[in-house]
This record gives sequence, structure tokens and C-alpha cells, in this order.
Amino acid sequence: MTASPAGLREAAETLQAWLVEKAYPLWWEAGADLANGGFHDRLDRTGRPVQGPKRARVAARQVFCFSHAAEFGWNGPWRLAMRHGLDFLEHAHRRTDGLYRSRVELGQERPDDRAELYDQAFALLALNSAERTGESSEASARELLAHLPLSPLGGFRELEGTGLFSNPNMHLFEVFIAWAETAGEGVWFDLARDQARLAAARLIDQDTGAIAEIYDDAWRPAADPAERDVWPGHQFEWAWLLMRFDAMARAKAASPTALRLIDAAERLGVDHGRNVAFNALSGLFERRDADARLWPQTERLKAHLLAAKATGEQCWWSAAERAAQGLSLYLEDSGLWRDQMKADGSFVDEPAPASSLYHIVGAILELKQVTGPDA
Repeated sequence: MTASPAGLREAAETLQAWLVEKAYPLWWEAGADLANGGFHDRLDRTGRPVQGPKRARVAARQVFCFSHAAEFGWNGPWRLAMRHGLDFLEHAHRRTDGLYRSRVELGQERPDDRAELYDQAFALLALNSAERTGESSEASARELLAHLPLSPLGGFRELEGTGLFSNPNMHLFEVFIAWAETAGEGVWFDLARDQARLAAARLIDQDTGAIAEIYDDAWRPAADPAERDVWPGHQFEWAWLLMRFDAMARAKAASPTALRLIDAAERLGVDHGRNVAFNALSGLFERRDADARLWPQTERLKAHLLAAKATGEQCWWSAAERAAQGLSLYLEDSGLWRDQMKADGSFVDEPAPASSLYHIVGAILELKQVTGPDA
């Protein structure tokens, strides 16, 4: 592997400093709801909480974010922040059957008991964060895993309703890798391997090479490619996970597929004038939604970083540097961020969603690991 370029090392230092000095303090001091538990879903443009329902994915993601805070050098109460999120997940979101309800609202007489597969993936990620930082939680994770319905053709079904969705299966792939890295080979590694095989055998279209968002119960996308949703951010994210699994498995089976996903997403799903990955394409690769949310920028960066690490080729290092620059457009000195850039390059004036911190921390963590002295 060739050395990472100086521009990326500078970006890593700048983004880590922003995270430690601005984002972590703000999202603990203003983002945590110390009176009622959990974390606020959004902060307004002045950094004040926006009252409203609380989502399980936010509590779980903040656990993940604060579990990495000490690695970046934050001296704040990261373990207290983790426990704050874990306690709320357990007491407010966990149902009597062991699944996690997707949202709760203060003062609601009867809780909304709906649970989504997506949120169970993030509950598993929160439990992994606890395990990784010294709190034994694998038994709880295995208990939750036992409640998740398998599809007979691979992957996992929704808890309610019909149809199959690639997005929650992608995040389950992520958390299975995380658990395999923590607990070693065994059931978690096997689950991660099965998700990699699902992507290769069922999700990646043999004609277009793209992963769609929605499938029928036989893992078939809409017959007409024009009716499919293809999100560039998820092409990058699947590619990052496939390469991450290859690195863990000490194999290269998935990497060529991952590099093709990244190349297509960069060519077809990035507006190079704005230097951002936009929201959606059709299955024919026609631009469907030219707005650009923050999270695809983080996935673009992570994917290019692992491509550069795996190949050592300058083109991927250069692409990663451009992706870091694109992400930086969204971040504000206050520790807040903009969530959505419009097609004309301006930003939507709206509160900052807490859920994005997970994406930002993940990208900066990958940047740190790839460009750091031990890389």
C-alpha cells in the first residue's frame, strides 16, 4: 500500500479536531435529554433541542458515536453518554418480546409498539459498542438476533408486512462484521459471510451492476429498471462493507465487485460540479433526486478510503480526498451540520438531525484508521 496523500492526513486532523472540540461537546450537552432520558432527535440552527418523538436508531447510534469518543481524544463523559443511551433503549424502546419499538413520545398514554428490522440492526450495534468497551452484552445481542425473521432465500425479512429491503440487510451486514471483529469467528462471522453472499447472489443486478432498495419476497427488484430506486450512497456503503468483510476474512473475493460498485456510483451518482453524491437514480441510472443529503458523502469517503487501502492506486486516494472535501461542505464550526444540499448548491434551512452523527463518526474513524501512523 502506498502512503496516504498529505491532503487526506490534513483532512483527518481537521475533522477529528472538529469532532472533539465542537461536535461531541454539543451533542452531549444539548443533544442528551438528561431530564427525560435518551437523546433529542434534532437540534435547531442555534443548537437548541427540538422537542418531539425519540427514535430507537438515534439512541443506538449515539451509543456507537460516544463509544469511539475516547479514541479521538475527547475527554468528556463518553461512558456516561453511552450508558445514557443504552438505558433509554432498554427502558423506553425494548418491548416485552425483546424487540425494540421504533419510536417513543413523552406523555403518550399507549406506546407505539411498531418495530422495524432497521432499528433492530442499530440496537445490535449499540450492544456491540457496549461489548467493545468492556460491558458484557453478547448474550443480549444473541437474544435479539433470535427474534429476527430469516428469508428462505437469504437475508432477513421485515418484522411486519411484505417485501424485502436491502437497506436493513445492509446494516445487519455492518453489525455482523462489527460483532465478528469483537467476538472472533463463529456465528457472527458466519452471518456476515451470508450477507456478503446475499449481495453477490441476490442484490447486485447482473445487467446493471446496481443494488436496488426494494425487492419482492423472492429478492427480485421491479421488472422495469425505470421503476427501481438506486441510491448512490448505498452503492458506496455496500462496497465499503464488502471490502471490510474481505479484510476481516483475509480474502479478496468481494473486492472486485466492490470496486465496480464504487466506480459506478462515482461516475453516475456524483455531481462533480458540486462535488457531492446526490440522493437517487433510477435503475436506468437516470438522475431521480438531485438533492444531496449529508450521509451519502460519508459513505463515499469510506468506500474510496478502503479502495485506496486495498489497491494502493493514486486514483482512489485522489477520489477519497475529493470526498473528504465534499463532506466538509456540510459541517459547521458550531458542531452542527446541514443535512441536505439542494440542486443549486444551497442548503435547506432546517434543524440538524442527531442521526447523522453516526455517519460522520464512521467516516472520520475510517479516515483515522487509513491515514494514521499505524495504517
